[in-house]
Amino acid sequence: MKLLLIKFGKALHIIQRDGIINGGERVVSAFIALFRRVKKGDILFITGGVGDSARYRTKHVAEELKMHGIKASIAVQDNPLLSKYADKFSVFIFHRTLYSRGVKKLIEKIKEQNKEIIFDTDDLVFDPIYLKHMDFFKKMNIFERKLYENGVGGEILDDFYVKICTTSTKYLAEKLREKEKKVFLVPNKLPESDLNIVRDIEKNNSMERFFSQDKIILGYFSGTYGHDKDFSTIENALIKIMEKFDNVRLFLGGPLEISKKFDKYEKKIMRVSYVLRKKNYRNIAGVDINLVPLELGNPFCESKSELKFFEAGILKIPTVAVANGTFSQAIEDGVDGFLASNEEEWIIKIEKLITNPTLRKKISENAYLKVFEKYTNRNSKNNDYYDYLKSKIKK
Repeated sequence: MKLLLIKFGKALHIIQRDGIINGGERVVSAFIALFRRVKKGDILFITGGVGDSARYRTKHVAEELKMHGIKASIAVQDNPLLSKYADKFSVFIFHRTLYSRGVKKLIEKIKEQNKEIIFDTDDLVFDPIYLKHMDFFKKMNIFERKLYENGVGGEILDDFYVKICTTSTKYLAEKLREKEKKVFLVPNKLPESDLNIVRDIEKNNSMERFFSQDKIILGYFSGTYGHDKDFSTIENALIKIMEKFDNVRLFLGGPLEISKKFDKYEKKIMRVSYVLRKKNYRNIAGVDINLVPLELGNPFCESKSELKFFEAGILKIPTVAVANGTFSQAIEDGVDGFLASNEEEWIIKIEKLITNPTLRKKISENAYLKVFEKYTNRNSKNNDYYDYLKSKIKK
């Protein structure tokens, strides 16, 4: 009953956020995923949902592993046949899964066969002590909050049988090592399907540009709910820039509540709600400068991966990002992007890109080269991780 209530709360939230048509389509897709055929292989990913997080940590990683000779399949935790898969795989990777009856039964069978369990996370949601740092938690409905009350997957992580974890950032890796786990860093990467979308945009010049060519468009893509405070950290900087440059426009993609300070600039702002992946790439391709603000010093924000840098970089869109640990490791300031830690730096770095088209092009080209080499599945080189998995696969 608890799991059913949580799923109901999430479905309600999606429909409220995306509307009856788009939201309903996502809910139906999630339901259909429960009964998707799971092919036998070496590794089974078990995930709690079918959203962007699940895509990056299961579907994308499964493709990466396949490129290195490891067969992986994916199952949603609500799959009615879940426990039967214990016999078909050697390694089981749990991503954002609730400790439901089906998951518990599967884990018991895995242990009986002495097979490998790996805990995966791409967010600081596995321990409820961090919820006070999660701004969006306060806005969740009562059903959704139950998802986090024990930490997402916290029971699996705390199981002494589970020795290995995988995660997306160095910050999260250190948090997991505090729990005396061996951790493999498995960064988020772009799959071949995303590269195909990018090639199609380039070939057909199919970006979405919501303002005329003579305007400089700053873009912010929240992706999901929960980034209002992050965006608020650069609101004053953006207002000063819009006051100074009459040709600057602002594109906001995804769910976001902004300050009334922007009311006087409403004709210079375009807002688009949540869109599907292909459309989102076209929107990114239509801006001139990508903005990635996060609240500095917030553990929940520090755990975020650099995907907003590489999703823009693969489209040759330059990024100005918060100068936290993750983005400082991903971006070489002034070479393949810019980093900012306060209002003055945000203004200076954005203005450099606004006023210097040659610099924008140079930064864009460097970002593309880095992203293609470091953040694509086809160029993945995580050999220690691949070797470990292969050592656990039973022939």
